[in-house]
Amino acid sequence: MSTRVWFAARVTLTVVVLAGLALDAYVHIDLASTYDGVKSSVLSQGDLFRTEAALATLAAVALLVRPRRYTALFALVVTAGGVGAVLIYEYVDVGAFGPLPNMYEPVWYPEKIQSAWGEGIAAVAALVLLIVIQLQTHRRTGTPDHPGQGSV
Repeated sequence: MSTRVWFAARVTLTVVVLAGLALDAYVHIDLASTYDGVKSSVLSQGDLFRTEAALATLAAVALLVRPRRYTALFALVVTAGGVGAVLIYEYVDVGAFGPLPNMYEPVWYPEKIQSAWGEGIAAVAALVLLIVIQLQTHRRTGTPDHPGQGSV
């Protein structure tokens, strides 16, 4: 692939990840106060929503400032963790677990759906971005794609 194609792929994927992280942060900060009443003796679900919003914001800023493998990986962890949590607590009544309150909520509503889709799409885009960055790095440095090829 040409340098222009690699660049376009990275920019497009980065924009998709940033949009998903922005949606993730917005929805969680918007809903946080609604969930302050769902709490354990240590944390409320609102606290966890604020933490998710902060992590999504941090991941977006990090990816924007330094679009590297480690920032793409951080974005992947945040988005995949978010979509994983919403799906688990949608379909499984985990109950209170350690310091976490019982967050079981078997109801889909517009903001929850938007957040889940945004996180899911961003997670896939972050994974592909991570792969593209890795492939581009191998291509640029001349590192062989398969063990045993080229010099060690």
